[in-house]
Amino acid sequence: MPYGSRLAATMARRLGRECVYTPSARLALYLALRRWCRPGARVLMSPVNDDVILFVVLAAGLRPVLAPVSVWDGNIDPAAVPESTWRSVDAVLTTNLYGMPDRVVELRLRCEELGIPLIEDAAHAIGTHLDGRPIGTFGTAAAFSLSKHVAAMAGGFLAVEDARTRRELELLRDDLLVPGRLAGDLATALRPLARSAVRTLHLVRPAWRTMQRLGLLERDDFRMALHAPRLAVSALQAPSLTAYEPWIRVDLHDFRTRHGTLVRGQLKLRMALLDENLTRRRAGVSVLSGTAWASPALRDRAARGGPLPLFRVPLLVHDRDSLVQRLVRHGVVAGYIYDPPLDDYAGAEFVEPSPDPSSARWFASHVLPADPLLARTITAALTKERTKTAHPPAPTAAVPDATPPAPLGQ
Repeated sequence: MPYGSRLAATMARRLGRECVYTPSARLALYLALRRWCRPGARVLMSPVNDDVILFVVLAAGLRPVLAPVSVWDGNIDPAAVPESTWRSVDAVLTTNLYGMPDRVVELRLRCEELGIPLIEDAAHAIGTHLDGRPIGTFGTAAAFSLSKHVAAMAGGFLAVEDARTRRELELLRDDLLVPGRLAGDLATALRPLARSAVRTLHLVRPAWRTMQRLGLLERDDFRMALHAPRLAVSALQAPSLTAYEPWIRVDLHDFRTRHGTLVRGQLKLRMALLDENLTRRRAGVSVLSGTAWASPALRDRAARGGPLPLFRVPLLVHDRDSLVQRLVRHGVVAGYIYDPPLDDYAGAEFVEPSPDPSSARWFASHVLPADPLLARTITAALTKERTKTAHPPAPTAAVPDATPPAPLGQ
């Protein structure tokens, strides 16, 4: 029986697609890129994205081509991508940033016209539907993360269209896995329990400050250190997961470790609670989307019953960086901030910069990703801090949002 097949079958029933279990979403995404993109291929992606994803793309031996984005959600704006860029790319990678769906119908049509694969990064979007279909079923393949919505801190899936492809990817996955150990499994199983205990006992602030002082955080800022000279040397070995492991493993050292029955059993229990978790998230999104810091596009989606960001709610605030530090006093640690955009972070040596970076820069510097499970705590903290709402510059604000009409269903 293939590794993780029971978990994969559970996810397959949710999606209606074949699924491959992986220890992490980043490994799932690497599998997809290696399967559908030849070395040297050019991949269109949003610059407002986790730096780990950039390194996964580079590890697969690919050239990231950074797209213009919507100023309201940081996802690719297909209409703003130059035709010359469309004709030059070999694949498209979505983000579904914070769970806000990409303009995936339009992206799929363009990919079909060009005869290139659409790969969905659905790590933020388990449980989100568009046009009555789950995110992750529009493209050629989709990577999912269990660590996001069920706080498992391990586990992922790659969803594909047919069983033959699934079997091919299972073999490729098995070649990339490294053996696990009982001590590692115990640590992986205990991490989410420890994090839950810290929150329950209201120890978020002292725990976070202690980790900062002891140098236990792997990112000194929102981005990890690039180490450009080392990265350039690794590029000579691409495609190679091992060559890029110092970057890809950040915040998840066992991203390709073969977890044992203890971890997989815990993941099965957490998956059984996924729908309850999503229900609680929807309630939190309802609270946050009604605040002054929610963008007009987000409030409109909520009012019309459209698909919402269930992982994090992107609030738009002034003086975001200072606010993030002050929120720790309220027991709120803001994560998943992707600033600066990847073209500013990595530079033209490693990526092809966006032809219009202004929207990405504005969104990345003003967005505050709010956990919907902490909606009332965050709302109270922002109110106490007298947080001001940020609005895009007038020329950008005058441009209608490119988001298509939101369908019913979530």
